[in-house]
Amino acid sequence: MQLLQLLISGVAQGCIYGLIALGFVLIYKATETVSFAQGDLMMVGAFGGLAAMTMLGFPFWLSVPAAIIGMGVFGVVLERVVIRPILGQPAFSIVMLTIGVGYTLRGLITMLPNIGTETHTLPVPYANEVLRLGALVVSAEQIVVIGSTSILCAGLFAMFRYSKLGIAMQASSQNQLAAYYMGIPVKRLNGLVWGLAAAVAAVAGLLLAPITFVHANMGFIGLKAFPAAVVGGFGSLPGAIVGGLIIGIVEAFSGFYLPEGFKDVAPYIVVLIMLVLKPNGLFGETLRKKV
Repeated sequence: MQLLQLLISGVAQGCIYGLIALGFVLIYKATETVSFAQGDLMMVGAFGGLAAMTMLGFPFWLSVPAAIIGMGVFGVVLERVVIRPILGQPAFSIVMLTIGVGYTLRGLITMLPNIGTETHTLPVPYANEVLRLGALVVSAEQIVVIGSTSILCAGLFAMFRYSKLGIAMQASSQNQLAAYYMGIPVKRLNGLVWGLAAAVAAVAGLLLAPITFVHANMGFIGLKAFPAAVVGGFGSLPGAIVGGLIIGIVEAFSGFYLPEGFKDVAPYIVVLIMLVLKPNGLFGETLRKKV
């Protein structure tokens, strides 16, 4: 029963890692760049939900979609104003730009009086609720995280498989030049991908907030989501979720059975092992380049 309890806890945490890793993979597939601002976008989304509930007085069922849609719009604007002008420059420049965006977002939140420097509780209706199945105790927060992640993944799968927008995004991710010649608006799709990645990050922030509270530094969890993307394969959307689950489960078990401190380094040990055994990740594609 203890193993099952740890497994559920690890899966719930892994779902958060997987959602953030989804943002990494979405942006990488669309623009071949890595956005290290995903964790901070998640943090801003959590603060957006908090502001909608506490400052604007919105009910929970309205605050959540408002925060997600707001972050989606913010992601589109961010791509258009900040990212697009620098596309085509060396990858290192874009990586440093996304790191700077993350620090800027964190700094702006911290500058808000009586908000950015405090730790807040997100008032969700399922707080402190538990489900008891004999000796097994599962918190409502964990159930909501696992259920919401499953629904979101099913929705993304349906979008990429059956909708024209999803098929166009797949075509653009395979070959942007060929997609452009076929009449696909590549630049507009890149903006939509950034918006989708920001919206997914907001979902992760709203799911994580009831567990770890809302604060300006909660975006650092993105540093553990990056190993999830590497383990699953940086070009694979299902791999992001699977990698997140692996990192979450490994972290849960290492935190319980190993000495203190191993929990924080376990994700990176998993990444090192994966890079040695399977450098492209579990679901990554093997690419060859002629020289």
